[in-house]
Amino acid sequence: AVSRDLDWGVPVPVKDAKGKVLYVWFDAPIGYISATKELTPDWEKYWKDKETRMIHFIGKDNIVFHCIIFPAMLKAEGSFILPDNVPANEFLNLENDKISTSRNWAVWLHEYLLDFPGKQDVLRYSLCASAPETKDNDFTWKEFQARNNNELVAILGNFVNRTIVLTNSYYEGKVPKRGTTDSNDEAVLNEISVIKANVEAGLDGFRFREALREAMNLARLGNKYLADAEPWKVVKTDPERVKTILHVCLQVTANLTIALEPFLPFSMNKLRGFLNLGKLDWEKLGDTNLLIAGHQLNTPELLFDKIEDDVIEAQVQKLLNTKKANELAQA
Repeated sequence: AVSRDLDWGVPVPVKDAKGKVLYVWFDAPIGYISATKELTPDWEKYWKDKETRMIHFIGKDNIVFHCIIFPAMLKAEGSFILPDNVPANEFLNLENDKISTSRNWAVWLHEYLLDFPGKQDVLRYSLCASAPETKDNDFTWKEFQARNNNELVAILGNFVNRTIVLTNSYYEGKVPKRGTTDSNDEAVLNEISVIKANVEAGLDGFRFREALREAMNLARLGNKYLADAEPWKVVKTDPERVKTILHVCLQVTANLTIALEPFLPFSMNKLRGFLNLGKLDWEKLGDTNLLIAGHQLNTPELLFDKIEDDVIEAQVQKLLNTKKANELAQA
């Protein structure tokens, strides 16, 4: 690294290296190792075991350090494994401006948790859905609101709530045995395995936006199936058909607790409570008999609720106040 101010780093003790310094990034990677050592006595399994797959998740400004300097240090030492992959994200801005802690232009997590109690997953979802994987992206409070209201509430929450409420209403909360069927039923159930493969492909390739989108496609699939089947109407003329519709919807719902677990862990834990269901291994995703006939469900609550305009306007105003304070400080 070339520095205009040698006080930024330690001068390189090599001939013809005048003006070049070693600064914090030569030392910083060692901190990853020492931090792991502090966390667990098995730290060497993470850093030295040949069976370990080491992945470095970074921002694009740190590519050179994680792809050249740090691996060179590890290789020179000799006993450490090298990173298998270094997925690097672009920059995420905030309301069309660079995030800056020194300028207080940020969404502070402790403030978020106070302002949006119980909505940890909404922030996780919004950040993942707009992650700057291939280009710089922008977090805005309006988009955050839209993703909550139009996707988590209107698609996922709507499907789950209607499915469980109808089951409680028609069958005293017990999973019905399949009655009369049609081709749509099997088509929906078969699609779950396709979605599983797509989610896995996204996760394995570190394309987390794609993986999340595919996982949410399972909710879209169930929501469309339920809306098209209209069991609230069919129950008046063909109650046996309604048993199948809700049985299928409940299998989709149970599969959702697996597919969305990596993205919405708090919400999926809540959903498992509604279903009276324990946590299921990933390998179970695609199983169309996760809830057997007669299984007793619990009374549901809303999985997500709408975020109103005034709540979002307050967050935007907080940032505008910060910008104004910065401008006054510089005047």
